[in-house]
Amino acid sequence: MKKIFTISIAALCLIACGGNSKKEVKNPVNPDVTSNSATSIAIGVVNTDSILDKYTFAIKARETTTKKAEDARLSLNTKARQLQQEMAEFQKKIENNAFLSRERAEQEASRLQKKEIEVRTLGETLEAQFMSEQQKLSLQLKDSIALAISEVNKDKRFAIIVSTSSLTDNVLYADEALNITNEILEFLNSRIKK
Repeated sequence: MKKIFTISIAALCLIACGGNSKKEVKNPVNPDVTSNSATSIAIGVVNTDSILDKYTFAIKARETTTKKAEDARLSLNTKARQLQQEMAEFQKKIENNAFLSRERAEQEASRLQKKEIEVRTLGETLEAQFMSEQQKLSLQLKDSIALAISEVNKDKRFAIIVSTSSLTDNVLYADEALNITNEILEFLNSRIKK
């Protein structure tokens, strides 16, 4: 389920360093951390796994969609089981010549075929609804995170904000001092409580 909600917030960035002169630069996220660099670009890192695990909206959305998926699966499996039982009964009647006429057997076969199509169509409809709802929730989550990043970076302290994730991790290394995930989470969860 986490895979569905994992959203990449920013692309992998390339940082160009120019000139040979080096100067000591303070990290805007954590001023106690300094680095030697010709050019300083403030970078923030957001861990989307943490957002999905700790953002109240994401947690509730995951619980809701899981319950809906389980309920849909139960309903579909119940209908499929009923159809299998009816088909087994039909087969027994055919084998025992229980139908009064060939026409009656054909009517029953036709009814079962229609029911089979209905069950298959129901499965496809439920799956399409689930995928549509997942997409809608993913867009809401993406919009919420983008808004949070915008608000946290109102002061323009970061030139680039990248995301890390266990599934789509393009960031091979990021100093923990650059991690702004908790700031983003605080903003997101504070909006839920209002």
